Amino acid sequence: MNFNLENTIAAISTPVGAGGIAIVRMSGKNAVSVLERVFIPAGNKSVYDIKSHTVTYGNIVDENRIIDEVLVIVMLAPKTYTRENVVEINCHGGIKVVKSVLDVLLKNGADMAMPGEFTKRAFLNGRIDLSQAEAVIDLINAKTELLERASLNRLEGILSKKVKALREEILTMTAHIEVNIDYPEHDDNILSRNMVCQKTQELLKSVQNLINTADMGKIIKDGIKTVILGKPNVGKSSLMNCLIDEDKAIVTNIPGTTRDILEEYINVKGVPLNIIDTAGIRKTDDEIEKIGVEKSKEYAKKADFILFVADGSRIFEKEDFDIFEFIKKENKKTVVIINKSDLGMKADINKIYDYVDKKYVISVSVKEYKGIDELFDKIKALFFDGEIDINNETIAVNERNKASLINAEKSLKNVIETVKNKMPQDFLSMDLMDAYGFLGEIIGEKVDEDIIDKIFSEFCLGK
Repeated sequence: MNFNLENTIAAISTPVGAGGIAIVRMSGKNAVSVLERVFIPAGNKSVYDIKSHTVTYGNIVDENRIIDEVLVIVMLAPKTYTRENVVEINCHGGIKVVKSVLDVLLKNGADMAMPGEFTKRAFLNGRIDLSQAEAVIDLINAKTELLERASLNRLEGILSKKVKALREEILTMTAHIEVNIDYPEHDDNILSRNMVCQKTQELLKSVQNLINTADMGKIIKDGIKTVILGKPNVGKSSLMNCLIDEDKAIVTNIPGTTRDILEEYINVKGVPLNIIDTAGIRKTDDEIEKIGVEKSKEYAKKADFILFVADGSRIFEKEDFDIFEFIKKENKKTVVIINKSDLGMKADINKIYDYVDKKYVISVSVKEYKGIDELFDKIKALFFDGEIDINNETIAVNERNKASLINAEKSLKNVIETVKNKMPQDFLSMDLMDAYGFLGEIIGEKVDEDIIDKIFSEFCLGK
């Protein structure tokens, strides 16, 4: 990997905008010497006399002109985020003053940092592995407590330790196999074929457990694709407004008001939902409404989860049962919401139990906010069995990790097939080392430069 670690980089590490303080960060072997050209500590002491990891008051200057009154933290390698010399300048939070501080650093020898370059340097200098680096951006972007906790676990190295332990087991197995290949006359059956098969099955089970956590991690990170489905004027848009606690969707008594798609991200008792309010499904001669209805059906087919809203104050009609048939055919996870309970129940709910599980049918009044808490509990129960606790859970989270785990799974299955078919031991070593390499991709020991660039390009400047 041909990355330049010789230069000193600088960037604004806090969001752009007016505020009490802002932080401008530098990292690199010349960070202190760049600071020395622009910072006058109080008492006119030398920058080089500043004790590492302490705060010093002074002024940032451009030649003889004071730019800002600041607090500076000098952190000397290797006990820093990047394992390089790091300087953080805490200045006033105005847009102009922060840019002026950054400009004077760039003018005096620092280079503008690329997105994620500080964390990339932490990875390249061995302070964190690639899985931990990815956890940093997940932590920054976390919209729910679940993702925050999962990201912190990965940042602390829970996934990395698990992967490294699996790789160590593979390496030990491979070493024993290689001894048997190179010195067959000394074959003392330290690792017989049956033992290889047994140990590989144990490894395979661990890898498959990680693959399963990757699916849960995707839900936690990206949210569940959720569609609100139903006929016109059953309360879909009212439900949407209720869920997001905001009057965003237009609500009227006129059927067909919702013609376009409205999408929001919400957190329901720890369950993240990417929720879409769709046009009511019915036969119509209105060309614009027809387009909305077709979009509703397309989104429903792609959805992970459906909130089907029906009007309980009316008898179920063919259009209701058409939607029930669709849900059953597509085998979608669904909660059926029988709305308008405040108007009295006329719909025969018993007729729908052939299509959906009875325990996921709930009667509510969105207008009076009755039954909404119970609805939230049912959504949570549908995706998580009991309390959600990931404090000690290893979660792979992203698709890159999952792809590597699936490839490792295939290689381990090949090992078991090789043993069963009594093929030469060389094949065992090759497949085991393939699995070793695929697991290494997760922590960044075997990964293309382009992939690394793509991962860090998704970071914000200054991190």
